[in-house]
Amino acid sequence: MIKVGISGASGKMGKRIIALAADLKNLEIVFGLEDEDHPDVNKTIDKVEISADLNSIKTCDCLIDFSAPLATLEYLDYAVKFNKCMVIGTTGLDKVAQNKIKEAAKNIPIILSPNMSVGVNLLFRLLKIAAGTLKDYKVGIQEAHHIHKKDSPSGTAKRIAEIINQQGFNIKIEDIKADRYDEIIGDHKVVFESGVDKLELSHNAKTRDIFAQGALLATEWIASKNAGFYSMEDVLFG
Repeated sequence: MIKVGISGASGKMGKRIIALAADLKNLEIVFGLEDEDHPDVNKTIDKVEISADLNSIKTCDCLIDFSAPLATLEYLDYAVKFNKCMVIGTTGLDKVAQNKIKEAAKNIPIILSPNMSVGVNLLFRLLKIAAGTLKDYKVGIQEAHHIHKKDSPSGTAKRIAEIINQQGFNIKIEDIKADRYDEIIGDHKVVFESGVDKLELSHNAKTRDIFAQGALLATEWIASKNAGFYSMEDVLFG
């Protein structure tokens, strides 16, 4: 049985992870973490107690983190201290934070992904093939999310640009078209266009469950791994 803690447990993602984990036989959510000022501290969500005590991390095998950048780094220190693996889905992490996570991965196994969806990570793989083939095409990246999302463009869109640029393109962050309206879970589209044809690759998230399912799949995968810095590509494709 893999014992799991969830930071950001009272958020939309945290609640869905708790709900979906209840159906898994080889995984148990043993606590949830929130800031000490959060109103849900010392309450329960689907029988999972919400705590502000970071020493709780000692009691789990793996910490799933969907919180905020500063909180992620604080949880990271405790995961290293107690030698626990982490699955990090927090977005908006800057280069300094990402480098700190990579440094911590020398001591513990960590999966970091801007998007835990299996479908999106398959899209990443397809985009690598497309960008490597369509060298002379113009490329456009579009994304849309709900009005509450803080980072813009999304971490997923930035990762898409990075993958394409690795194949010789030069897409800048400001080239990405980012929209924020309604309650859109997450839509991403990439268009490759030449004078004679156009190829579109896209992914549309219907519910947040795709991210929660991916995070739980990643947790099951990393629980038996050695220290290292991993991605959802490693989980899905080896």
